[in-house]
Amino acid sequence: MKTSHQVLLPLIALFAAACGGSGSAESTKPAATPAATAPQLPSDADIATKAYDPDYFVPDGFFADLRADTVGSYTIHHVLDSSQSYELCSDDLVEAQAWEEADNASRAVNGYFVTSIETDRYFEFVRELSYTQDVGNATTPTSPGFARVFKCEHTNRDGVDRNLPDGYAGRIDPAVLSGTRLRDFTEYLWQFAWFNVSHKKVIESRSGTTPGSLRQTLLLAFVNNQGAGACDRIDVVEWHFDANAESGEIWRRLEVHHSFEATLESGVARLCD
Repeated sequence: MKTSHQVLLPLIALFAAACGGSGSAESTKPAATPAATAPQLPSDADIATKAYDPDYFVPDGFFADLRADTVGSYTIHHVLDSSQSYELCSDDLVEAQAWEEADNASRAVNGYFVTSIETDRYFEFVRELSYTQDVGNATTPTSPGFARVFKCEHTNRDGVDRNLPDGYAGRIDPAVLSGTRLRDFTEYLWQFAWFNVSHKKVIESRSGTTPGSLRQTLLLAFVNNQGAGACDRIDVVEWHFDANAESGEIWRRLEVHHSFEATLESGVARLCD
């Protein structure tokens, strides 16, 4: 499966990523601990092929959010607190709905309530938004809007600075923390990352462990144009997410593994000398 984010990506600026609640960004950051055995990376040729493939975004089996393939004009956002500094979370439906109602009332385009959806990860509120004055919605004057409040039990993002690629990333309740939950957490956040992911590709998503923690690593390819007539520089980047097995706190670290030059000739990736 190749997951398309073409519909989702233009809305990243409106979307605020995961959630928040009772975690602590004041916690002492653990020292970086390398994996016991360095994994074998794909060849530069394989990385370049995927980096230039317009239909490739993420590997097979990558977590895709329910709304990633929603068709049509819509908005997706998480409900933020008034400071806009971090995402809120709640395990109480009444509290979550009150936040969403206040958020809807404060928006330039308000919607009428349609329904609410509850999963093990979040509360979602669906509204029909009216865009009668919007040229882009001339034939369909209304479109669905989705607002989410994540459950603190699942993902707590209190105190997270989502504009930074490194540092505290949130907390998963250690009672439910597992490699699968950390993988889903990491891959979900990628879809709404602090950088525009439209020109970044996930080459691999791999799970592992370090002493006392679980680790999920996204192997990324960033294509950097170096000007007319020059080969592109492709940065091979590892984004590590380490979850402490006892506290459930997650720390992220972005590092460049290596770089190489490549170009696209007649639709085929070629490494430069």
